[in-house]
Amino acid sequence: MAELFLISMIVTLVILTIRSGRPVILETPVIIHRVGKYHITLAPQLNRAQTFIEQVAVELARLKLSESDTQIFAVYDEKICSAGEKMYLLAVTLRAGVAYFQAIMPKAILHDGDSHYQTMSAFATAVLHDIPLGDVEKTAPDLIERGLNTAAQQAHLTVIPQRAKSASEEGNVG
Repeated sequence: MAELFLISMIVTLVILTIRSGRPVILETPVIIHRVGKYHITLAPQLNRAQTFIEQVAVELARLKLSESDTQIFAVYDEKICSAGEKMYLLAVTLRAGVAYFQAIMPKAILHDGDSHYQTMSAFATAVLHDIPLGDVEKTAPDLIERGLNTAAQQAHLTVIPQRAKSASEEGNVG
C-alpha cells in the first residue's frame, strides 16, 4: 500500500513539473493597468511579452517624458513568436506621464496599400480614443526609441521602428 502511494506521488510531481515548465499562452486579450505608470493592452497569445514591455515602461519612466505621439515598433522575439511569425507590433504612446502600450501580431498584408504600420496605428488609435493628447514633446520620439532600444538590448531582442509610407514609397507620385 505504501509503495502505491509513493508511486502515485512521484507521478503527480513529475506531471506538475512538466506542466509548470511550459509557458501558458492565453487565447484572450490581456489588459494590465498600473495606475499612474503604464497601461498595456496585449492581443491574444502575446501575454508573454509583458515582461519586456514592463522593462520598457521602467526605461521610459526614468526619462520622465510627459506626452508623445504614438510610435510603432516591430519586435523580433523568438520566445514569443511562433514558427510562422517573425515579430509582433508594439505601439508606445505617452499621455499625461503614463505610458500606453499596445501589442498585436501583424495581419497578413492583402493589398499593396496595406502595411503593418496602418494595422497597428488603427489599433492604437482605437485603444487611446478617449485619452486626450496634450502638447507633444519634440524630443519624445528619439527618447522613446532610445528607451525601447535600451530595454531590447538588455533582453537580447531586435526592435525596428515602423514608419508611415510616404507617397513616393507607395508609388503615388504623379
